[in-house]
Amino acid sequence: MIIISPYSKSLRNGKTNPKNYPYWKELIRLIDEPIVQVGIDGEEQLVDDFRKNLTLDELGKLVDQCKTWISCDSFMQHFCWDRKKYGIVLWSVSDPLIFGHPENINLLKDRNNLVENQFLWWEDTEHDANKFVNPEIVIESLNANFP
Repeated sequence: MIIISPYSKSLRNGKTNPKNYPYWKELIRLIDEPIVQVGIDGEEQLVDDFRKNLTLDELGKLVDQCKTWISCDSFMQHFCWDRKKYGIVLWSVSDPLIFGHPENINLLKDRNNLVENQFLWWEDTEHDANKFVNPEIVIESLNANFP
């Protein structure tokens, strides 16, 4: 089983968070095993098994059972890292050398896409699908690192 955590924190201005991976539906079609989505109320359900509003204990038990996980830059990568369960993080404008963990597979399309000031609020950064790796690269990393 693979866990997906598709969304980063909602922005106060209502815009799409620039860290949210835009190609989840395409990626999900390429994954050939059970997928569990974790998230909160209000997020789009992408797979049949969507577990919302889990407690940290419930999320931890689920993470311990999974083969791996895939997430954008969000709470999920830090939570899993703390449990020593490594996975794939999909980056765009935030810097994995600052906010990531080297034990994870950190997929960043191009360092030229990173915002200049990594410590400002994300509300002023536009979401741009072109700043993310395509789903085939994610699948290659998944198959190479989590057979």
